[in-house]
Formats: sequence, C-alpha cells, structure tokens
Amino acid sequence: MADLPRYMRACLQTGKLAMLAILVSAGIVLQILACALYNNWWPMLTALMYVVLPMPLIFLAGADTSALYSESTSGWIDATKFLTGASAVGSIAIPVILKHAGVIGWGALAMELSSLFIFVLAILCYIGTNEDDDGGYTTMF
Repeated sequence: MADLPRYMRACLQTGKLAMLAILVSAGIVLQILACALYNNWWPMLTALMYVVLPMPLIFLAGADTSALYSESTSGWIDATKFLTGASAVGSIAIPVILKHAGVIGWGALAMELSSLFIFVLAILCYIGTNEDDDGGYTTMF
C-alpha cells in the first residue's frame, strides 16, 4: 500500500471504516430482531456479555491486542486471556442455555449466534486494520 497515492489510501481507509460500521450495525440489528420478532427479550442478556468481553483487555492488558497472541510469563496477561475467553464462551452459552431451557426458539437462537458471528468478524477486521505495517495499514478485506 506504500506505492498508492495518499488520496487513494485515504479512500481505502474510509471504505474500511464504512465496512466496519455496516458489520456492527448488522450485528445490532440481528440482536434486536432476535428479541423483537419473537416477542421475547431474554436474548438481550447476550448484549451484557458484549459489554463485558473487552473489559479484561482494556483494564489488565492496557488495550494491547498483541498481548493475546503472544506467549507471556505475566500473570496479568494470563488472567486477561482467561477472562476474555470466559466472556467469549458466555456469549455463546447464554443463547444456547436459553434455548435448552425453552425460553427462546430456534429462530432467536440462530439470530443470536449469527449476530455473535458478525460481531466477531467486525472485531477481527478492526484488529487487522489497526495493526501498523511500516507506517501503513494492513488490508483485511
């Protein structure tokens, strides 16, 4: 990307931001539709996990995403990895447990899990566009 003109790089960055906004908006719409279409707002408990998920990374690792990928001897980084993993499993487990208990239906479960997939895709794209590569950005999509 270093050989592209500056205006072209700015246009690509704007397109990446727009794509991220579309992904997050689609995830939010699916989350709300899973509740509204079936007139059952219990699946909104998953939104609590979406808020809790980045907290260990923000508070314990200093928002350094590279800490999750590296081998560490630090207890704080290990605690961050564990709490982030537990929150991620909770994001999947809450809708599954609600379905198993008969509180929500198959359609709401499918929408909840697809919403989670879209959110994870948006987070991975965000991490991919934020990593510096010789002063530029890496292309994720």
